Amino acid sequence: MPDLSAILIGFGSVALIIFGGWLAGRSGVLGKGGGLALNMVVYWVAMPCMLLHTLATSDTGSAFGGPFIVAAGSALVTAAVYLLVARPAVNQRAPEAVVGAMSSSYNNVANLGIPIATAVLHDATAIVPALIFQIAFYAPISLTILDILTSRHGRLDIRRTIMTPLKNPIFVGAALGLLAAALPFDVPTVVMQPIGLLGQAAVPLALLAFGVGLYGSPVLRRGTSPRRAVLASSALKNIGQPVAAYLIAAFLLGMEGHALLAAVVIAALPTAQNVYTFSSRFGRGTVQARDSAVVTTLACVPVILVIAVVLG
Repeated sequence: MPDLSAILIGFGSVALIIFGGWLAGRSGVLGKGGGLALNMVVYWVAMPCMLLHTLATSDTGSAFGGPFIVAAGSALVTAAVYLLVARPAVNQRAPEAVVGAMSSSYNNVANLGIPIATAVLHDATAIVPALIFQIAFYAPISLTILDILTSRHGRLDIRRTIMTPLKNPIFVGAALGLLAAALPFDVPTVVMQPIGLLGQAAVPLALLAFGVGLYGSPVLRRGTSPRRAVLASSALKNIGQPVAAYLIAAFLLGMEGHALLAAVVIAALPTAQNVYTFSSRFGRGTVQARDSAVVTTLACVPVILVIAVVLG
Protein backbone atom coordinates (compact mmCIF):
# COMPACT_ATOMS: atom_id res chain seq x y z
CA MET A 1 0.00 0.00 0.00
CA PRO A 2 1.46 3.41 -0.91
CA ASP A 3 2.63 5.65 1.92
CA LEU A 4 -0.13 8.26 1.75
CA SER A 5 1.34 10.33 4.58
CA ALA A 6 4.56 10.77 2.57
CA ILE A 7 2.50 12.04 -0.36
CA LEU A 8 0.83 14.65 1.83
CA ILE A 9 4.21 15.67 3.28
CA GLY A 10 5.51 16.25 -0.25
CA PHE A 11 2.57 18.50 -1.07
CA GLY A 12 2.94 20.29 2.26
CA SER A 13 6.60 21.11 1.61
CA VAL A 14 5.75 22.67 -1.73
CA ALA A 15 2.87 24.63 -0.21
CA LEU A 16 5.11 26.08 2.52
CA ILE A 17 7.68 27.35 0.01
CA ILE A 18 4.93 28.94 -2.09
CA PHE A 19 3.49 30.50 1.08
CA GLY A 20 6.95 31.88 1.86
CA GLY A 21 6.96 33.54 -1.55
CA TRP A 22 3.50 34.97 -0.89
CA LEU A 23 4.76 36.43 2.42
CA ALA A 24 7.75 37.94 0.62
CA GLY A 25 5.42 39.52 -1.93
CA ARG A 26 3.11 40.80 0.78
CA SER A 27 5.94 42.32 2.81
CA GLY A 28 7.38 44.10 -0.22
CA VAL A 29 10.97 43.17 0.68
CA LEU A 30 11.68 42.24 -2.95
CA GLY A 31 10.33 45.47 -4.38
CA LYS A 32 7.79 45.84 -7.16
CA GLY A 33 9.78 43.83 -9.69
CA GLY A 34 10.96 41.13 -7.29
CA GLY A 35 8.78 38.36 -8.68
CA LEU A 36 9.80 39.08 -12.26
CA ALA A 37 13.48 39.19 -11.27
CA LEU A 38 13.18 35.79 -9.58
CA ASN A 39 11.50 34.36 -12.66
CA MET A 40 14.26 35.67 -14.90
CA VAL A 41 16.96 34.16 -12.66
CA VAL A 42 15.17 30.82 -12.83
CA TYR A 43 14.66 31.04 -16.59
CA TRP A 44 18.10 32.25 -17.62
CA VAL A 45 20.38 30.71 -14.96
CA ALA A 46 19.03 28.15 -12.50
CA MET A 47 16.77 26.09 -14.77
CA PRO A 48 19.26 25.68 -17.64
CA CYS A 49 21.84 24.55 -15.07
CA MET A 50 19.35 22.08 -13.57
CA LEU A 51 18.55 20.65 -16.99
CA LEU A 52 22.19 20.38 -17.97
CA HIS A 53 23.22 18.67 -14.73
CA THR A 54 20.18 16.34 -14.64
CA LEU A 55 20.60 15.11 -18.19
CA ALA A 56 24.39 14.86 -17.94
CA THR A 57 24.18 12.66 -14.83
CA SER A 58 21.12 10.54 -15.77
CA ASP A 59 20.99 7.25 -17.63
CA THR A 60 19.26 8.79 -20.61
CA GLY A 61 19.64 5.66 -22.72
CA SER A 62 17.41 3.45 -20.55
CA ALA A 63 14.84 6.23 -20.21
CA PHE A 64 13.86 6.13 -23.90
CA GLY A 65 11.46 3.21 -23.61
CA GLY A 66 7.82 2.56 -22.78
CA PRO A 67 7.60 5.16 -19.97
CA PHE A 68 9.04 7.81 -22.30
CA ILE A 69 6.47 6.94 -24.98
CA VAL A 70 3.66 7.19 -22.44
CA ALA A 71 4.92 10.52 -21.08
CA ALA A 72 5.33 12.01 -24.55
CA GLY A 73 2.14 10.53 -25.99
CA SER A 74 -0.13 11.51 -23.11
CA ALA A 75 1.27 15.07 -23.04
CA LEU A 76 0.98 15.62 -26.79
CA VAL A 77 -2.50 14.09 -27.01
CA THR A 78 -3.74 16.25 -24.11
CA ALA A 79 -2.18 19.39 -25.57
CA ALA A 80 -3.74 18.62 -28.96
CA VAL A 81 -7.17 18.18 -27.37
CA TYR A 82 -6.80 21.58 -25.71
CA LEU A 83 -5.79 23.28 -28.95
CA LEU A 84 -8.48 21.60 -31.06
CA VAL A 85 -11.38 21.63 -28.61
CA ALA A 86 -10.77 24.01 -25.73
CA ARG A 87 -9.17 26.88 -27.62
CA PRO A 88 -12.20 27.55 -29.85
CA ALA A 89 -14.48 27.25 -26.82
CA VAL A 90 -12.57 29.85 -24.79
CA ASN A 91 -11.67 32.05 -27.77
CA GLN A 92 -7.93 32.40 -27.15
CA ARG A 93 -5.26 33.88 -29.36
CA ALA A 94 -2.39 31.65 -30.44
CA PRO A 95 0.24 32.54 -27.77
CA GLU A 96 -2.27 32.19 -24.93
CA ALA A 97 -3.47 28.91 -26.45
CA VAL A 98 0.08 27.52 -26.39
CA VAL A 99 0.36 28.43 -22.70
CA GLY A 100 -3.05 26.83 -22.13
CA ALA A 101 -1.93 23.66 -23.88
CA MET A 102 1.19 23.53 -21.70
CA SER A 103 -0.95 24.16 -18.61
CA SER A 104 -3.00 21.09 -19.50
CA SER A 105 -0.06 18.77 -20.17
CA TYR A 106 3.24 19.96 -18.66
CA ASN A 107 3.83 17.94 -15.48
CA ASN A 108 5.32 19.08 -12.21
CA VAL A 109 7.88 16.27 -12.32
CA ALA A 110 10.65 18.11 -10.48
CA ASN A 111 9.50 19.41 -7.10
CA LEU A 112 6.34 17.28 -6.73
CA GLY A 113 7.24 14.35 -8.96
CA ILE A 114 10.22 13.18 -6.93
CA PRO A 115 8.50 13.02 -3.49
CA ILE A 116 5.33 11.52 -4.97
CA ALA A 117 7.25 8.93 -6.98
CA THR A 118 9.18 8.01 -3.85
CA ALA A 119 6.04 7.75 -1.71
CA VAL A 120 3.72 6.01 -4.17
CA LEU A 121 6.11 4.08 -6.39
CA HIS A 122 9.11 3.74 -4.05
CA ASP A 123 11.26 4.77 -7.00
CA ALA A 124 12.31 8.39 -7.51
CA THR A 125 13.83 7.57 -10.91
CA ALA A 126 10.34 6.87 -12.30
CA ILE A 127 10.08 10.56 -13.18
CA VAL A 128 13.21 10.54 -15.38
CA PRO A 129 11.48 9.63 -18.71
CA ALA A 130 8.89 12.40 -18.29
CA LEU A 131 11.57 14.80 -17.10
CA ILE A 132 13.75 14.13 -20.13
CA PHE A 133 10.81 14.50 -22.52
CA GLN A 134 9.77 17.82 -20.99
CA ILE A 135 13.15 19.47 -20.61
CA ALA A 136 14.81 18.12 -23.75
CA PHE A 137 11.89 18.28 -26.17
CA TYR A 138 8.60 19.70 -24.91
CA ALA A 139 9.85 22.90 -23.26
CA PRO A 140 12.32 23.91 -26.01
CA ILE A 141 9.79 23.28 -28.78
CA SER A 142 6.97 25.10 -26.97
CA LEU A 143 9.20 28.05 -26.11
CA THR A 144 10.41 28.26 -29.68
CA ILE A 145 6.79 28.39 -30.87
CA LEU A 146 6.00 31.09 -28.30
CA ASP A 147 9.05 33.06 -29.37
CA ILE A 148 7.92 32.94 -33.01
CA LEU A 149 4.29 33.79 -32.20
CA THR A 150 5.22 36.76 -30.02
CA SER A 151 7.88 38.13 -32.34
CA ARG A 152 7.28 41.28 -34.31
CA HIS A 153 7.47 39.27 -37.53
CA GLY A 154 4.56 36.99 -36.57
CA ARG A 155 5.33 34.57 -39.40
CA LEU A 156 7.48 31.54 -40.05
CA ASP A 157 11.01 32.51 -40.95
CA ILE A 158 13.24 29.50 -41.61
CA ARG A 159 16.42 31.24 -40.49
CA ARG A 160 14.73 32.63 -37.40
CA THR A 161 13.15 29.24 -36.64
CA ILE A 162 16.58 27.59 -36.73
CA MET A 163 18.27 30.30 -34.68
CA THR A 164 15.51 30.76 -32.06
CA PRO A 165 16.24 27.55 -30.09
CA LEU A 166 19.93 28.45 -29.98
CA LYS A 167 18.98 31.69 -28.18
CA ASN A 168 16.75 29.80 -25.74
CA PRO A 169 18.50 28.99 -22.42
CA ILE A 170 16.18 26.02 -21.79
CA PHE A 171 17.07 24.44 -25.12
CA VAL A 172 20.77 25.19 -24.72
CA GLY A 173 20.85 23.70 -21.23
CA ALA A 174 19.04 20.55 -22.38
CA ALA A 175 21.22 20.18 -25.48
CA LEU A 176 24.45 20.56 -23.50
CA GLY A 177 23.17 18.04 -20.93
CA LEU A 178 22.42 15.44 -23.60
CA LEU A 179 25.80 16.13 -25.20
CA ALA A 180 27.59 15.68 -21.86
CA ALA A 181 25.73 12.40 -21.27
CA ALA A 182 26.85 11.11 -24.67
CA LEU A 183 30.54 11.88 -24.13
CA PRO A 184 32.83 8.86 -23.62
CA PHE A 185 34.29 10.55 -20.52
CA ASP A 186 32.92 12.36 -17.49
CA VAL A 187 32.84 16.14 -17.43
CA PRO A 188 35.30 17.34 -14.76
CA THR A 189 33.81 17.78 -11.28
CA VAL A 190 35.16 21.32 -11.08
CA VAL A 191 32.76 22.17 -13.94
CA MET A 192 29.74 20.06 -13.01
CA GLN A 193 29.67 20.86 -9.30
CA PRO A 194 28.92 24.61 -9.61
CA ILE A 195 26.41 23.86 -12.37
CA GLY A 196 24.68 21.38 -10.07
CA LEU A 197 24.64 23.88 -7.19
CA LEU A 198 23.03 26.54 -9.37
CA GLY A 199 20.57 23.95 -10.66
CA GLN A 200 19.48 23.07 -7.13
CA ALA A 201 18.18 26.63 -6.80
CA ALA A 202 15.75 26.25 -9.72
CA VAL A 203 12.89 24.50 -7.91
CA PRO A 204 12.79 26.58 -4.69
CA LEU A 205 13.26 29.84 -6.59
CA ALA A 206 10.50 28.92 -9.05
CA LEU A 207 8.17 28.13 -6.14
CA LEU A 208 9.09 31.38 -4.37
CA ALA A 209 8.47 33.38 -7.55
CA PHE A 210 5.17 31.58 -7.96
CA GLY A 211 4.19 32.58 -4.42
CA VAL A 212 5.23 36.19 -5.01
CA GLY A 213 3.00 36.22 -8.09
CA LEU A 214 0.03 35.02 -6.05
CA TYR A 215 0.06 38.06 -3.76
CA GLY A 216 -2.37 40.70 -4.88
CA SER A 217 -3.73 38.42 -7.58
CA PRO A 218 -6.22 35.97 -6.03
CA VAL A 219 -6.75 32.76 -7.94
CA LEU A 220 -9.77 32.70 -10.27
CA ARG A 221 -10.54 36.37 -9.65
CA ARG A 222 -13.52 37.54 -11.69
CA GLY A 223 -12.50 39.88 -14.49
CA THR A 224 -8.80 38.94 -14.24
CA SER A 225 -8.62 35.19 -14.52
CA PRO A 226 -9.70 33.45 -17.75
CA ARG A 227 -11.88 31.07 -15.75
CA ARG A 228 -13.17 28.96 -18.63
CA ALA A 229 -9.66 28.45 -19.95
CA VAL A 230 -8.38 27.55 -16.48
CA LEU A 231 -11.24 25.08 -16.03
CA ALA A 232 -10.50 23.49 -19.41
CA SER A 233 -6.74 23.15 -18.86
CA SER A 234 -7.20 21.95 -15.27
CA ALA A 235 -9.78 19.30 -16.21
CA LEU A 236 -7.54 18.01 -18.97
CA LYS A 237 -4.51 17.99 -16.65
CA ASN A 238 -6.17 16.23 -13.70
CA ILE A 239 -8.35 13.81 -15.67
CA GLY A 240 -7.56 13.87 -19.39
CA GLN A 241 -3.81 13.25 -19.24
CA PRO A 242 -3.97 10.35 -16.72
CA VAL A 243 -6.68 8.72 -18.86
CA ALA A 244 -4.57 9.18 -21.99
CA ALA A 245 -1.56 7.70 -20.20
CA TYR A 246 -3.59 4.69 -19.06
CA LEU A 247 -4.91 4.00 -22.55
CA ILE A 248 -1.48 4.31 -24.17
CA ALA A 249 0.29 2.27 -21.49
CA ALA A 250 -2.31 -0.48 -21.06
CA PHE A 251 -3.68 -0.94 -24.57
CA LEU A 252 -0.91 0.20 -26.92
CA LEU A 253 2.14 -0.91 -24.94
CA GLY A 254 0.65 -3.71 -22.84
CA MET A 255 2.06 -2.33 -19.58
CA GLU A 256 0.64 -3.66 -16.32
CA GLY A 257 1.31 -3.79 -12.61
CA HIS A 258 3.86 -1.38 -11.20
CA ALA A 259 4.86 -0.05 -14.62
CA LEU A 260 1.27 0.89 -15.43
CA LEU A 261 0.81 2.51 -12.01
CA ALA A 262 3.97 4.56 -12.49
CA ALA A 263 2.95 5.77 -15.96
CA VAL A 264 -0.48 6.94 -14.78
CA VAL A 265 0.74 8.53 -11.52
CA ILE A 266 3.39 10.57 -13.36
CA ALA A 267 0.76 11.73 -15.88
CA ALA A 268 -1.52 12.80 -13.01
CA LEU A 269 1.01 15.26 -11.57
CA PRO A 270 -0.26 18.86 -11.57
CA THR A 271 0.72 21.70 -13.88
CA ALA A 272 4.33 22.70 -13.29
CA GLN A 273 5.20 26.14 -11.97
CA ASN A 274 7.66 26.21 -14.88
CA VAL A 275 4.75 27.01 -17.19
CA TYR A 276 4.21 30.21 -15.19
CA THR A 277 7.93 30.97 -15.49
CA PHE A 278 7.82 30.40 -19.25
CA SER A 279 4.68 32.49 -19.73
CA SER A 280 6.19 35.32 -17.64
CA ARG A 281 9.15 35.36 -19.99
CA PHE A 282 6.83 36.22 -22.91
CA GLY A 283 4.15 38.07 -20.94
CA ARG A 284 1.33 35.95 -22.35
CA GLY A 285 -1.10 33.65 -20.53
CA THR A 286 0.51 34.17 -17.12
CA VAL A 287 -2.75 34.25 -15.17
CA GLN A 288 -3.97 31.00 -16.68
CA ALA A 289 -0.62 29.33 -16.01
CA ARG A 290 -0.65 30.49 -12.39
CA ASP A 291 -4.28 29.60 -11.70
CA SER A 292 -4.00 26.23 -13.45
CA ALA A 293 -0.98 25.33 -11.34
CA VAL A 294 -2.85 26.14 -8.12
CA VAL A 295 -6.10 24.40 -9.11
CA THR A 296 -4.43 21.25 -10.44
CA THR A 297 -2.10 21.00 -7.43
CA LEU A 298 -5.08 21.02 -5.07
CA ALA A 299 -7.11 18.63 -7.23
CA CYS A 300 -4.33 16.15 -7.90
CA VAL A 301 -4.14 15.05 -4.25
CA PRO A 302 -7.40 13.04 -4.36
CA VAL A 303 -6.75 12.03 -7.98
CA ILE A 304 -3.37 10.46 -7.18
CA LEU A 305 -4.73 8.83 -4.04
CA VAL A 306 -7.49 7.17 -6.10
CA ILE A 307 -5.01 6.03 -8.77
CA ALA A 308 -2.69 4.64 -6.10
CA VAL A 309 -5.50 2.67 -4.46
CA VAL A 310 -7.08 1.38 -7.69
CA LEU A 311 -3.89 0.49 -9.60
CA GLY A 312 -1.54 -0.01 -6.66
